[in-house]
Amino acid sequence: MIMHRLALGALLCLSAFPAAAQDAAPPAPAAPIAAPAPRPATVRVSILTSEGPIVLELEKERAPITTNNFLRYIDAKRFDNATFYRAVAVPGAPELGLVQGGIKFDPKKVFPSIAHEPTSKTGLKHLDGTISMGRNAPGTAAGDFFIVVGDMSYMDANPSAPGDNAGYAAFGHVVEGMDVVKKILAAPRSPTLGEGIMKGQMLAAPIRIVSARRVVAAKPAAPKPANP
Repeated sequence: MIMHRLALGALLCLSAFPAAAQDAAPPAPAAPIAAPAPRPATVRVSILTSEGPIVLELEKERAPITTNNFLRYIDAKRFDNATFYRAVAVPGAPELGLVQGGIKFDPKKVFPSIAHEPTSKTGLKHLDGTISMGRNAPGTAAGDFFIVVGDMSYMDANPSAPGDNAGYAAFGHVVEGMDVVKKILAAPRSPTLGEGIMKGQMLAAPIRIVSARRVVAAKPAAPKPANP
């Protein structure tokens, strides 16, 4: 009986060797990590105001119609000497809201209006620092824009809502100069200027846009030749 148990124990020990050998085998090579999707193409512009610069990153790939329209005004220098003329604060939270600027419907500067690019198509959102187009009916946006301070997701398109549910055309965001945007939002408003719902939202002293230009990326410096 003792011999039988010893033989069984030896058999169990021998049968364990193949498993131990398998455990010691080198691990299979890891599957290659997929490369991240390329970032959508953007372009930067700088709006120099009398209160300081605001640098924007525009979504030329995700919102091409709206971005190209904005760049058309910049390249034609039609925002030069325009203004930020309107500031709308959220009731009860005056640090939140929007500031509006542009050509203020100047017939000498306006280009034809553009097709509407809703956020449901572009995938963009009206988050803090987003730049978007002012409009009346969809398809009437031209040369006036606004920048939001805080999350204004109610401005996004909502196809399930009744009436005009197309929202506003977001097309970029502020990357530098939100302090300037907030300063404009806090600027004094006239109690009498403006018509309809805009009465009391117009700045008493509009903030001048000195210039608006594309930001040209600096070229990398050429390597210096090695010493002989």
